Amino acid sequence: EITLQGRRINGELPHQLARRGVILVPERDKVFATLSIAENLEFAAQAGGAINLDRVLSYFPQLGTQMSSLAGYLRGGEKQMLAIGMALLCRPTLLLIDELSLGLAPIVIKDLLQRLQLICREFGLTVLLVEQNAKAALAIADYGYVMESGRVVFSGRAAELMNHPDVREFYLGGTGQT
Repeated sequence: EITLQGRRINGELPHQLARRGVILVPERDKVFATLSIAENLEFAAQAGGAINLDRVLSYFPQLGTQMSSLAGYLRGGEKQMLAIGMALLCRPTLLLIDELSLGLAPIVIKDLLQRLQLICREFGLTVLLVEQNAKAALAIADYGYVMESGRVVFSGRAAELMNHPDVREFYLGGTGQT
């Protein structure tokens, strides 16, 4: 059973979930490629919410400098910024992000995760991040689940998971011993 704010949401349709504030940033192709950055953001802003366009652009200022550019021509990190910005304009209470780091350079991943962490703190937003890069995800997470073959094999506070010997060895690239 999956509950949100005390109410079961299993089986609800996507539009019903979106109205309740469950917003998804899917992996890859997250923006309307043939629309400009401005058009993508305007489309998402129709929902109206606590986070407005100016606020989104304050988190992602490089988007503001190229508002008339087609979204399909953006680099991977910029597309991610646009997709997250669009999601924020949809009034999320729970933001689901699938594979934030997919195909991005480590420095871009670090920057995006830091911005996401700031946004979450400022708005009290809950994020469920599905991420192959366990080290990056746990570095900003409060709580984590490590899954293998669709089954949870470890869960706990992020700091505890990062220090767990099995998690370190099998999911974080080593035991931490020199």
